Amino acid sequence: MENGASAEIAIVGNDGFVGIAVLMGGGSTPSRCIVQSAGWAYRLSALRFRDAVHGNPHTLNLMLRYAQALLTQMAQTAVCNRHHSIDQQLCRWLLLSLDRLSGFQLAMTQELISNMLGVRREGVTEAAGKLQRLGVIEYARGRLTVVDRPRLETLCCECYAVVKKETHRLLPYMAAACRAKPSA
Repeated sequence: MENGASAEIAIVGNDGFVGIAVLMGGGSTPSRCIVQSAGWAYRLSALRFRDAVHGNPHTLNLMLRYAQALLTQMAQTAVCNRHHSIDQQLCRWLLLSLDRLSGFQLAMTQELISNMLGVRREGVTEAAGKLQRLGVIEYARGRLTVVDRPRLETLCCECYAVVKKETHRLLPYMAAACRAKPSA
């Protein structure tokens, strides 16, 4: 927004890439990417990326399937933000974030989470407090740890399951990675 306000539209992690506009031929986008969690990433120039993708039909197909999964996530996020409670949005956001990390801990302030969800910080404080009282998460000093993922999934709206199912259909390697991940 012109005033600096923002809201998250998608989560990208070890499952994919940023730069869909380059893949689709648009070159750039007015949105921005924010690194929420530390990790490794590779960086390519737009020209090198285009050459690598368009010179290999298998890679192009994989990138297009990823783009479709990302569009599903974006559409479902919009629906979730419109129709579900902050509690459910927080559950969805936590699950999508965890699917793209190697562990069960996020270094996140409630302020950052509220900015990502596009809601007031007080709403995130209340929702996180409920999850902590239920024994689903532990939260202290900007460190949020999910201690009961199965329960978190039951508290979540259907939006997470829709995104997960479509992502696993389009990107089977993600389904295998989730099965290999230890439970909390």
